[in-house]
Amino acid sequence: SAAAVSPQAFAELQAKVADTQQKAKLADLQIEQLGRSKKHAHLTDTEIMALLDGTRMYEGVGRMFILQSKGVIHNQLLEKQRIADEKIKELE
Repeated sequence: SAAAVSPQAFAELQAKVADTQQKAKLADLQIEQLGRSKKHAHLTDTEIMALLDGTRMYEGVGRMFILQSKGVIHNQLLEKQRIADEKIKELE
């Protein structure tokens, strides 16, 4: 014999399913955005690593630019990629 489910319990279950689906869609969007950010950091890093070590590079901070070494910029871009990977793993 089939167990009877009250209309209230069914409505609660439907609400939970909808909420879970919404959270999954949001996680997918966040993963997609983090993937783009990671790819952008990787492509930027590939370009700057091809430049001479003494090349003047500037980091945008607010409305100003700060002179930084190639090594500092490289490490920042690697860190950005690492953080994106961690966040993607958490969301998955």
